[in-house]
Amino acid sequence: MSPFFVVIIVASAVAVFCWVASVISHDHSWVDRLWSIVPVVYVWIFAGAAGLADARLDVMAGLVTLWGARLTYNFARKGGYSGVEDYRWAILRGRMGRTQYALFNIFFIVLYQNALLVLITLPALTAFEHRGTELTILDFVVALVFLLLLAGETTADQQQWDFQTWKSAEIAAGREPSPRFLQTGLWKYSRHPNFFFEQAQWWALFFFGAIAAGSVLQWTVAGAALLTVLFVGSTRFTEDITRSKYPEYARYQARTSATVPFPRRRAVVQ
Repeated sequence: MSPFFVVIIVASAVAVFCWVASVISHDHSWVDRLWSIVPVVYVWIFAGAAGLADARLDVMAGLVTLWGARLTYNFARKGGYSGVEDYRWAILRGRMGRTQYALFNIFFIVLYQNALLVLITLPALTAFEHRGTELTILDFVVALVFLLLLAGETTADQQQWDFQTWKSAEIAAGREPSPRFLQTGLWKYSRHPNFFFEQAQWWALFFFGAIAAGSVLQWTVAGAALLTVLFVGSTRFTEDITRSKYPEYARYQARTSATVPFPRRRAVVQ
């Protein structure tokens, strides 16, 4: 059986599980809990179908495994596997009717996101279809870029973790934290550096497939492109919530790049 169809079968089972679990538990973060796990499985399916004998696929699988391990750890330490639902789903439920949200759960949370988790790994399909082509200097460059991006996301998440730990301690001590959101380190140059590094890693993975095929004109770019679109919408929604909690966030928005790290602008919101 084609590894692509194996991935589709596994992804379909995962989607059914996420939907059933969300209906039974009234918790809609099941896809979130599997986000860092199933892409690793999918890429290894392609590498395994090549008999673990294709160097490029093995490198891709190894890099995605590092990505998954790091993201799983970060999600776990924030309590992601303790049954706590993403706060944004509760806000959306409050804005939608019961039937409307049920449809949103099926078509966006479950189907769209699980489809996206397949799509972002399909550069491995391109590499599988062109297996046997030797590694080039470009592969090593892309692998190095991927690792640098992984280090960047790790740093951004650690900075946020340290800040939130400090903030919680201040609140517990009865003090008002100042500032109320992180604006230093990588967060001085991007409002969401972790989002930037996350998306960029999947663009790097796409280039592995493009190198194998000898052309960037590959339909499997759809995964990285749609992931970027998803992050654009998610960023806007998240920032709307943040700005409603912290009016001073508007000043931060005016001075700081949304995702791609850049030096701060001088513009200030009055």
